[in-house]
Amino acid sequence: MTVAQTLSSLLFMFAAFPAYSDTYYVTVAGIGGEPDYVQRFTADAKDLDRLFRASNSNAHVFTLTGDQSTRAHLTETLSVVASSAKTGDDFVLVLIGHGSFDGSEYKFNLPGPDISATELASLCDHIPTRRQLIVNTTSASGGSISALQKPGRAVIAATKSGTEKNATVFARYWVEALQDPATDLDKSDSISALEAFEYADRKTSSFYESQKRLATEHAVFEDTGRNEAVRTPSKNEGVLLATFTLLRTDSALKVATDPAKRDLLAKKEQLEQKIDVLKYQKAAMDPADYKQQLTDALVQLAQVQQELDQ
Repeated sequence: MTVAQTLSSLLFMFAAFPAYSDTYYVTVAGIGGEPDYVQRFTADAKDLDRLFRASNSNAHVFTLTGDQSTRAHLTETLSVVASSAKTGDDFVLVLIGHGSFDGSEYKFNLPGPDISATELASLCDHIPTRRQLIVNTTSASGGSISALQKPGRAVIAATKSGTEKNATVFARYWVEALQDPATDLDKSDSISALEAFEYADRKTSSFYESQKRLATEHAVFEDTGRNEAVRTPSKNEGVLLATFTLLRTDSALKVATDPAKRDLLAKKEQLEQKIDVLKYQKAAMDPADYKQQLTDALVQLAQVQQELDQ
């Protein structure tokens, strides 16, 4: 083999195994309004923060909760990402909380002034990464898709339209998807955005079926930048999601292989479902009884979360 042939072979080998690009993760837990929502939105955001930081050494993680999750702080954070990220990097924005839709404009509810989908899109447009993922887990999130969609950007919404305005459970199953080894269907030691979407959507549907309740949320996605949102992949939709890696190593999944942690995760799920059932039955309950049961469940949930965080 000549020197030229040897160099050509080496270049081919290196091209076949490209270096990982950096990934910028921004997670925002919006205003809760009620103590149970505040607690759960914050816990979901902190879980994602931990998972993203554990995913790989090339992760840049920004998490806004509580008083930090204002429009000003979010704008500043996205501006920092815009000035730091490179074209070949990936960008992920996760919105957790409540959203509103007035028939024409979606807004993400934050402490102080809300931020519209149009404003979010403009901020994300300044981020130079070729591949972007926006996961909007809020109520009415389907109303944000038309403003957010863009070629090279995948958008996931917990609801199929802006008219599905009830609080969603999709967020917690999105977090669960990134902790459950079963999400990794192709056994690649990584989780794609499509794998996470399908897991969270399936668990959300199962939740409503188990509670014998009419589903008030139907998750959708759009990843071409020019089509209507859909619920299942096709030859036209789902390619970007399928190739967009959220977690590049199995390190973030170690919690799920620990029997004690698995038990805690199961208990957390039971408590969250109990809280959802209580809120659904609130109108038919004695106010004092409802308050007591909700407080007890929230205290237990906080204790479980504390053990998971240790």
